[in-house]
Amino acid sequence: MFDCIIVGAGPAGSSTAYHLAQKGCSVLVLDKSSFPRYKSCTGALSPLVAQWFDFDFDFDPAIDRKLRRIRYTWKLGDEIASELQTQDPIWIVKRDWFDAFMVQQAIAQGITFQDNTTVTGVDFSNSHWTVRTPQETFQSHYLVAADGAEGPLAEWLGFSTPKLRQGAVFQIPTELPGEDAALNFEFGLLKNGCLWCFPQSQGYIMGGITFLGRNQPDYNSIFATYANSFGADSQLGQIYRHPLKLWDGNRALHTQQAVLVGEAGAIVDPLSAEGLRPGMYSGMKAAEAIHAALQGEADALASYTAAMHEWGNNIQWAQRIASVFFRVPGIGYRVGIKRPTMTTRMGQLLAGEIQYSDIANRVLKRLSTGFLPGRS
Repeated sequence: MFDCIIVGAGPAGSSTAYHLAQKGCSVLVLDKSSFPRYKSCTGALSPLVAQWFDFDFDFDPAIDRKLRRIRYTWKLGDEIASELQTQDPIWIVKRDWFDAFMVQQAIAQGITFQDNTTVTGVDFSNSHWTVRTPQETFQSHYLVAADGAEGPLAEWLGFSTPKLRQGAVFQIPTELPGEDAALNFEFGLLKNGCLWCFPQSQGYIMGGITFLGRNQPDYNSIFATYANSFGADSQLGQIYRHPLKLWDGNRALHTQQAVLVGEAGAIVDPLSAEGLRPGMYSGMKAAEAIHAALQGEADALASYTAAMHEWGNNIQWAQRIASVFFRVPGIGYRVGIKRPTMTTRMGQLLAGEIQYSDIANRVLKRLSTGFLPGRS
């Protein structure tokens, strides 16, 4: 009998496991894939996450690149570029190695990890969970769903499924720029959405998502056009389509002795589609709540939902900005992105140094004013 079983070994699951094990809990992590495994993600991450692990280990072995330069374009032109003024550069990680690295940190704390193991069902009875796999069954006092947007755990636990947004990642092996490498964001090629391109050590990785509407983008042609703007051969690239669960408002993230973390709980930024940092934060908060529950605190899991609602109260501003900006992105780019202070603010947001609530009213006012003739 484990204190907790976690289904899914991505950053949210491994973060939960690490913090639980550090508190002395017995933890089993199960994942259907064989690690390390490829994960479609563009991999930008704030160095802020290191403090959540009390700087107990060095993240450098899992970091592919560190970038300070940021660049915006509108339909591949009207370029704006500058250096981020954040304390630390933004990290770029490759998810296969980063996720395996995080699992290893949790193993070092004493967890049990079993990959290549598909969970086929869960049952709750006699105050504990039974988790079934084709090979064997396991039991635990608490259960964590960390199996991502397409995992079955949230539905099995009785949670409603938020609307999925269709995103895509385009991986291109190519010779990279050196000192000129940047975090690139493109706002005109993808209707009601955004593209981004981050350099890795052995290629480019591009991402795209639409935030409004129901249109199904032709990602093949869009990514080909975007890749060509970097001098990359799109014929060498590979597209990975995947749905995303974006945060769409506060809702319960706990049930009887179980919680949702990461993208299983739609804990994804609805303006930037960032899921790594929020997922790791949710794992830390879930571990705090489960540990408290194991110590006999009756409302501990409700405190986890409350903690993520506090996060969501800030993220709701991201939803509001997205709903305005992506309706008329050309105006949004002109009156918002092109302002001299915006690069500084965007860098601070990416790095976690400020919150959306710190800038939202000014941004929304600026965008709304820009829609009025003669006022932009």
